[in-house]
Parts: sequence; structure tokens; C-alpha cells
Amino acid sequence: MTGTALTEEKEFRDIYGMDVVEIPTNRPVIREDKQDAVYKTKKEKLHAVVEEVKAAHAKGQPVLVGTITIETSELVSSLLKREGIPHTVLNAKFHEMEAEIVAAAGVHGAVTIATNMAGRGTDIKLDDDAKAAGGLKIIGTERHESRRIDNQLRGRSGRQGDPGESQFFISLEDDLMRLFGSEKLMSVFNTLGVPENEQIQHKMLTSAIEKAQTKIENNNFGVRKNLLEYDQVNNDQREIIYNERLRVLNGENMRDAIFKMITDRVESCVDTCISSDVSKDEWDLNELNQLLLPIIPIQPVTEADVENVKGQKELKHLLKERAVKLYEAKETEFPEPEQFRELERVVLLKVIDRKWMDHIDDMDQLRQGIGLQSYGQRDPLVEYKMAGFDMFDDMTASIQEDTVRLLYHVKIEQKVEREQVAKVTGTNKDDTAVNTPKKRATAKVYPNDPCPCGSGKKYKQCCGRLA
Repeated sequence: MTGTALTEEKEFRDIYGMDVVEIPTNRPVIREDKQDAVYKTKKEKLHAVVEEVKAAHAKGQPVLVGTITIETSELVSSLLKREGIPHTVLNAKFHEMEAEIVAAAGVHGAVTIATNMAGRGTDIKLDDDAKAAGGLKIIGTERHESRRIDNQLRGRSGRQGDPGESQFFISLEDDLMRLFGSEKLMSVFNTLGVPENEQIQHKMLTSAIEKAQTKIENNNFGVRKNLLEYDQVNNDQREIIYNERLRVLNGENMRDAIFKMITDRVESCVDTCISSDVSKDEWDLNELNQLLLPIIPIQPVTEADVENVKGQKELKHLLKERAVKLYEAKETEFPEPEQFRELERVVLLKVIDRKWMDHIDDMDQLRQGIGLQSYGQRDPLVEYKMAGFDMFDDMTASIQEDTVRLLYHVKIEQKVEREQVAKVTGTNKDDTAVNTPKKRATAKVYPNDPCPCGSGKKYKQCCGRLA
């Protein structure tokens, strides 16, 4: 529940699918909301604010001056000090004290200067003298970009049927009017020859202010909605990845999923190298072996294999059978079947996490530059969805490839027994028998060396990951 949701009704409905229902107040609101007082310059506006505070303070009416920035609150404070008006400044610097100070802002004769963030949500109660003087007077030194914030400031007065009044003081030099207000307003002032420090009120001015606020609200709403639509693309992908991770983390048996990855890899490699429309004589077996064998180290495809199959479909079936048999043989190398099942989960989880983190970075880079598509008369959001879909497919294929390759090349670590290298120590006699250390049977593979499995990658980026 909130008292200022009505101005954001469209956003609540479009983004969250929620209706906004306005509930009548417990007691009728008798607060007087005056028309905005418009001045030509900020200097004239602040002079009028000080004069208004002086008049209210003289009759004992409590005043709450609302500012947008801390700098403005301190500027108004210095002007009131110059006039000798006692007051309190709240600018969200001392959170512990401010709720108590704001609650006391309804005492007759009290003058309080507060930013939008200071003391929000605190009920300001009036004493009898303050009610007799007209209730809490709200003075806004500037219109906020959102009407909702302005309504929050107004709503600090006139609560529970208490008397009160509110008014905003605006200048044509305010950011809101300067950036979004009509340029004709300044020419109107100049044409009318308005004297310095004189207020002007006109329906056209009030309408221009509301239009400026509405324009900013629509712009901000568009930015938030656009951001949500872009994030929805990432969220759809995130749900797919997290569901897969959850299966692994819950300890599910991933054997069937791994077998599907194996068959998908065989299908992909064959489709890449061999077209179903091409005769067997034109099949490029060398390219197929170079693409498939680093991932699944089965027997190379030979001309004899081609003679024994009728077409591409039978070749896929043959290679799938070999791949499955080789994987089943790899399983038998482990003493316990559950050990290999756990290895499958560990490898798959590590690969998914690594690829997903890289994908998030890639999607962020894509998001930053996708706006340039608008120059080619293309919708950036549509292009982002299409490119993101292709990148997600590439990531999924990469996860399959790395997982399958690592599982096919994994080896059980052999337990190494310590050998005695010297039988006798503490003597330098020539007849002392000493066993020399055995030399390494194969050359040591360093992290940046080519991986022995033949993948073409560095050892640290391939089989070395599991070492």
C-alpha cells in the first residue's frame, strides 16, 4: 500500500500486471493546495520562499520547506539565518535524530527544511496552536521529475483531517523547466515585462509544468521497461542453465544426459563435414576425423567404413555405436560405477559454470553495442534477442563439446609408491652401492604445451583442467 501510486498506474499495470485502487481517506482532506508560484530566476524564487516563511512564522504557523538537493537546503538555511528565523535542517545526514525532529515539525512556530529523503514516512502531528494558525504549511522549492515525489511532500500536511496548505515555488531556471519546459515561457515573461520578484500565475504555466513532469515520467518508464525487456532475454537463458545446474547439484544420474551429448556431437560433426545430398565419393573423411577424433577418440573413419554404409544416416549410426562402446569401456576403468557418475557431475558442473560466466560477459558486451542497430532501421531489442539466441546455442554446443572431450580423456590417477634411492648413507667409500633415481618414462607436459590428447589446445585449457 502507498498513497502515491496513482500517478504510476500505467507502469504497475504494464510491468507487474497489477491494478491501482484508490482508497478514500479516513477523514476528508481539507488541505489547501495552491497553484504554483512561478518566477523568472532562481534568485527571485528563493527570495519569495524566504518571505513566505517569514509571514507564516510571524503568525505561529509551522512550516516545512522541501528541497530536492542538500545544496538547496543549505542555501535556504543560510537565507533564513540572515533573516534571523530559527529553523532546523534535515538532509538525511543524521538518520537517528531526523525522525524525532520531523515529528516535532508540527509545533507552532517551528520551521523545518528537509530534503525528499529526510524523515520520510514520519507522521507530523500538530498542537492546538498550530491548528489554530492554519496547520502545517508545505513549501516546495522546486518541482521534482516525478509527480509522485511532489505528492509525497504535499501529503505530509493535512493528515487525518488536519488543516494545512501547500505550494510550490518554481523558476524558469530550474532544471525541470530548463530541460523540458516550453521555450516560449521565457519569451512570455520578457514580453510581459514582469518586474523583478513579481510572481506570475497562469494556466499555461501550470500546464507546461505538468507536461514537463509527464514527459520525464514517460521517459523514465520507457527506460525501465526497456531494461526489463532486455533482462528478460537473460532471465530466460538463466532459468535453463540454473535448472540444469540444479539437476547436477541434486545428485541426479547424468549418464543419459552425457550419452545425448555424445550422440549430438557425432550428429553435429557429421552434418558439418558431410552433406546428405553429396555422394559417398565426395565425402571429406579427413575433415571429419580432424573434427571428431579430438573430442571422441574412436577409430578414424576409413574408406572401408564408407563402403559398408549406404548413406549419411548409417554413417552416423556407426559412429554413435563406436562412441557409446568407447564410453562404456571408459566406465569400466573405474572400480565403482558411482565414482564415474560423480565424475560426470563434477565435470559437467565445472564446464557449465565456466561457460555461463563467459556467456554473461559476452551478453553484456552485446548489450552495450546493440543500440547501433537502430541506425540501420532495425529494432535493437529484436536484434539483441536474435543474437542472444545464437550465442546461447553456441554456448550450449561448447558445453557439450568440452564435457564430452574431458570425460573421454579422463584417467584414474595411479598411486605412486615411494622407492628407496640410497641403501647406505653417511659414508664416502667408493664401494658403497647407491641406487640412482629412475628417469621419467615420458617427457613432462607443462601448462602451456600442446595437450597430448591431440585437441590442439594448451594442456592447461584441456586435460590439465582435471589434473
